[in-house]
Amino acid sequence: MDRNDARTVVIGDALIDEMRDGSTSRDFVGGAALNVAVGLARLGVPTTLIAMVGNDADGASIRSFLDLHGVELIATPGPLGSSRAVSDRTDGEPRYSFNEAAQKRRIVFGDEERLAIADAPLVVVSCFPFDDDEQSAELEESVLNPSRRLVIDPNPRAGMLHDPAAFVLNFERIAATSLVTKVGDEDAELLYGVALPDLVKRLRFAGAAHVLATAGRDGAEIVSAVGRVVAPIADLPGPIVDTMGAGDATLAATVHALATAGIPNGLDAWKRVLDEAMLIAGWTCRTPGALLQLPPVPDAMGRVRP
Repeated sequence: MDRNDARTVVIGDALIDEMRDGSTSRDFVGGAALNVAVGLARLGVPTTLIAMVGNDADGASIRSFLDLHGVELIATPGPLGSSRAVSDRTDGEPRYSFNEAAQKRRIVFGDEERLAIADAPLVVVSCFPFDDDEQSAELEESVLNPSRRLVIDPNPRAGMLHDPAAFVLNFERIAATSLVTKVGDEDAELLYGVALPDLVKRLRFAGAAHVLATAGRDGAEIVSAVGRVVAPIADLPGPIVDTMGAGDATLAATVHALATAGIPNGLDAWKRVLDEAMLIAGWTCRTPGALLQLPPVPDAMGRVRP
């Protein structure tokens, strides 16, 4: 199978994001893994998502959204229905809560799932229940040669986190064998209670080959054995209206580079990857919702508008 025809596999969450703001409420199809899978498809990478999706109205919305964007779904059954996250912004700062299905989410690693993983040139894991020892062991067993294929974003959610110590133990063990591990400043605070640079050092010391660290307005960096590359947030026209999908867009853009051009050779190559990721994340932040946005094509006068 040609590398460009092979399907990248994304494993993790798919859910409905319910946004409440005063008397209004809006539903968006989301989930970190789903956002990455759809982002990859929008960037031209054939993608399969492995996630729990229920046979209910929310599940139908998730399936329709994935079909619309050309993402293949291998669905783990959801006995409690589909996952739903509620973001209540009535009093300013958003408060998040998750339904029972999300709190008890599970990925089944059956024959179909394992075959898709085995055939994939890259396997991306995002918002996975690393605090479940059994699921973590099954993930580990399913991904052969992880140092060339595995990309991990722990993306923990406080409302779905049952055992932080177990989460850290399983995440770090698997990340130590990975090609790329992405972490953000919120991950560092929630899981470790430390600053992001300290978490990056910890993961590198544990064996993670490349650590992609995202720090909101401070941009992002790649840290590996050959050094450190930093990219600032892209300076673009128009206001930032929603940062919800920025990290997922950054990860999707990075995986797109790996899928199409292979592992970057040297710091200059990584800098180009990171600059492109920051550009895509910047445009994504200029539209509501978490759907990855492609940089617009300049008009005849060379002007670019959001």
